[in-house]
Amino acid sequence: RAVSVVYWMPQRLTMPSPAARAVFHPANPLPLRSVPMSKKSLYLVDGSTLIFRAYFAIRHLSNSKGLPTNAVYGFTSMLRKLIRDHAPDYLVVVFDKSAQTFRNELYPEYKAHRPPAPEDLVPQFGLVRDVTKALNIHSLEMEGFEADDIIATLAKAYEGTLKTVIVSSDKDLMQLVTEDTSMLDTMKNVHYGPGEVFDKMGVRPDAIIDYLALMGDKVDNIPGVPGIGKKSAAKLLNAYGSLEGVYNAIEAGDPGIKGKQLENLTNHRDDAFLSQTLATAKVDVPLSDKLEDFASRDPDRPTLAELFKRLEFKTWHREFTEPTQEDDSDGASNTPPAGTPLDRSRHVLVRQRAVLDQVVDVLVKAKRCALELHRDSTHPADSGLVGVALGSYDGDAWYVPCGHTTLDAVDQLGPSDVWAAIEPLLKNSEMHLNLPRSSTQLGVLSRHAWDRIAPAFDPVLASYVLHADKYEHSLENIALDLLGWPLREKSEVFGSGKNRRPLSVLDLEQAKDWACGRIAAAAVLQPLQELALKEDGLESLFRETELPLAGVLGSMEVEGVRVDVPQLKRLSEDFGLRAKKIELACHELAGETFSIGSPKQLSVVLFEKLELPPKKRTKTGYSTDSSVLEELSSQHPLPGQVLAWRSLTKLKSTYTDQLPGLVHADTGRIHTTYGQTVAATGRLSSLEPNLQNIPIRTEDGRRIRSAFIANEGCTLVSADYSQIELRILAHLCGSEPLKAAFRDGADIHRRTASEIFEVDEDDVTRDQRAMAKTVNFGILYGMSAWRLAREQNISRPAAKGIIERYFSRYPEIEAWKTETLETARQSGLVRTLYGRIRRLPNIHSKNHQLRAFTERAAINTPIQGTAADIIKMAMLKVQDSLGTNAKQSKMVLQVHDELLFEVPAQDVSAVSTMIVDEMQNVCELDVPLVVNCSSGATWLEAH
Repeated sequence: RAVSVVYWMPQRLTMPSPAARAVFHPANPLPLRSVPMSKKSLYLVDGSTLIFRAYFAIRHLSNSKGLPTNAVYGFTSMLRKLIRDHAPDYLVVVFDKSAQTFRNELYPEYKAHRPPAPEDLVPQFGLVRDVTKALNIHSLEMEGFEADDIIATLAKAYEGTLKTVIVSSDKDLMQLVTEDTSMLDTMKNVHYGPGEVFDKMGVRPDAIIDYLALMGDKVDNIPGVPGIGKKSAAKLLNAYGSLEGVYNAIEAGDPGIKGKQLENLTNHRDDAFLSQTLATAKVDVPLSDKLEDFASRDPDRPTLAELFKRLEFKTWHREFTEPTQEDDSDGASNTPPAGTPLDRSRHVLVRQRAVLDQVVDVLVKAKRCALELHRDSTHPADSGLVGVALGSYDGDAWYVPCGHTTLDAVDQLGPSDVWAAIEPLLKNSEMHLNLPRSSTQLGVLSRHAWDRIAPAFDPVLASYVLHADKYEHSLENIALDLLGWPLREKSEVFGSGKNRRPLSVLDLEQAKDWACGRIAAAAVLQPLQELALKEDGLESLFRETELPLAGVLGSMEVEGVRVDVPQLKRLSEDFGLRAKKIELACHELAGETFSIGSPKQLSVVLFEKLELPPKKRTKTGYSTDSSVLEELSSQHPLPGQVLAWRSLTKLKSTYTDQLPGLVHADTGRIHTTYGQTVAATGRLSSLEPNLQNIPIRTEDGRRIRSAFIANEGCTLVSADYSQIELRILAHLCGSEPLKAAFRDGADIHRRTASEIFEVDEDDVTRDQRAMAKTVNFGILYGMSAWRLAREQNISRPAAKGIIERYFSRYPEIEAWKTETLETARQSGLVRTLYGRIRRLPNIHSKNHQLRAFTERAAINTPIQGTAADIIKMAMLKVQDSLGTNAKQSKMVLQVHDELLFEVPAQDVSAVSTMIVDEMQNVCELDVPLVVNCSSGATWLEAH
């Protein structure tokens, strides 16, 4: 390359003195002159820089006690990836010891303008050092010196001896790059040798110091020379070689330096050389560490396991928790106490019917059993059995394979034999059944005509009720957290993505270890969780609502809902044609063709060609998100057209294109899965596919509901709670005007508009009612004046005035919010009206955004969570009534406050009356609950 002649120049940095070099090498196992050609590697990690990069890369991460952990997590991830990808022979992490160094004595303003570390980062500094120590990685820091100085000293001391890699993104350290010393930016995965430094900075590595001396450094408050930027600094150094060369040229009257540049260089000569000193990394820090101290070592696994447990890094905790086995065959009949290690010697593979019958007999006599049915399919409508896991409460566990296809499974029992053998466990009303993932299992059982099973316990549901948003509620996470048992993750056993393999192809011993570990954990967890439920006042919620609801959800998942596939295909075609027309219109408005789906291309059209005002920036440029396009729609027609195109293509790709492929071949229906342990507020979620997210606010979104239909001879009935969250707010805050509005059956939004705009209800305009509706619902979610102003296209002072008038009319709402927040701050949690807990570990967070989010959750959860509790209680009441009085009618969908039923046409009137009665009288509030109920051939007609 043309520049190759300029970057092979000797480093200008002063090498350590012989005495300083001797500090590092008297016990060096690799003598300097006898190193083989393939040099070993030394990685010098700029720990302080990595901490800050990790902090800003990962936001709002903390453990359940509110301890911030984002920087620790990111730092640990990067450090482990470095070890995994590069396998260094020697590894050192270098930290800054303190803010004050010798540079501050030379120049008191050095780094003086830097803000203090964020408050939620400060407690993580020590944790990062704890992780480094537990990973058995040598670390260095020294009072009076920066990490850069220690890194420079080590890099120079071992130059020519080792292949050194500096792990940092700090451009200052590029001054150390040579043939033997490179720099690695792990976040960008970029390696810098001399050539790459020149390509990036425009100067050789040995000129980096003078480059910084000329242009200064705002981050470190190095003054430099005014008017000298990146390009001019690089140009001067490439022309004159060094800072001294630049000033020699000035003294010689070189005509290449003139005008204002000459004036600034002359007037700020002292600043330039001071900056040179400040930017130079010292290479003679008095260190006493030996090279052997830096050798890579295995981590301290027990310490890491305990540390990761405290930080609640579940995957890593599991990885470093050592599996233990103890043979305790004394025949104890009680559940092993907490802390008892997982005893795999008591896990048995059952292949013979006689043995299985004996196991079942023992469990029936004990009247207690943990049971888990295993299938290859996760589809609710598929019930094919691959194996059954059974667990006793004294630590024994059995796996019964019945659908494996491996060579070692030739003598396994058949599914019919297994079903027949476990029948005594299922039909015995006195059996205390522990069913982990109970909704899924109950769905499978209902497919085999066992639809009256009432589980006594579910450790997954119990975990969710106790700590809703602590982690993903899997047996693996719960067992690790409460028992210290490192059960293998499903992804470890079965693989993931394209490499995922079914349970049926696992060899039997591997399947036994996995299944028995899970069912043993389920049994041992039960007494611990039962005690916790009782202590936290959650026993009633768990046993009377969540546990019985699992059976209802299992039945709904199996039942599914019928769809009109031809109608979906017609809608898909229509959406596609209209989207294409809008795309052509967008090109015409822009005056050129471009990819509407490309934010980058759209940004160029909007902000460069059409010169519309950009509203906010992202990491990659100006934002083109929906809020920006909505704001720009009043200034040009193109943003509105783009929004219309996005809406149509979203509906097409997400629903009308996808739903036909999700119709089950055997049932002809779509079977969603309900997430009972997902939302922290207690709301149910819908998965694979998500049928709760079908939009209803737009005409096109509503049209998708026209494709959901009833079976022949049946009708769909929709029952929807009316404004349930506002009614709950009225009950909780005790506002008499608000309660009176609901008791009177008034239009609550019109009544609110009348109050805040001080007009008669009959005189309320459409816009005023819309404004009041926005405020009514926005108050529940912490709406600010800024957001109200943006959504309603009014000034911020006007929006502020509306919110103030709202609270002046309903002062009880503001008082309730204040009291709820104060309770949350004192107790660290909030409760719904029916006792559901949401813990708020970040309610005192130093991070403003995280604290504000938590405060909004503290207000929202008692309302939304109570609504979730009520709809769940209603589902139980209605299902019970259907089972007694209308067995042919089925509950087929739950969408937050709405229930959808498939009812024989002749029963619609009676069933609708029963549904409304049960839903409206499921609980007693200070205001009436109102249910809107209607029916039709399609979901659209019924809603």
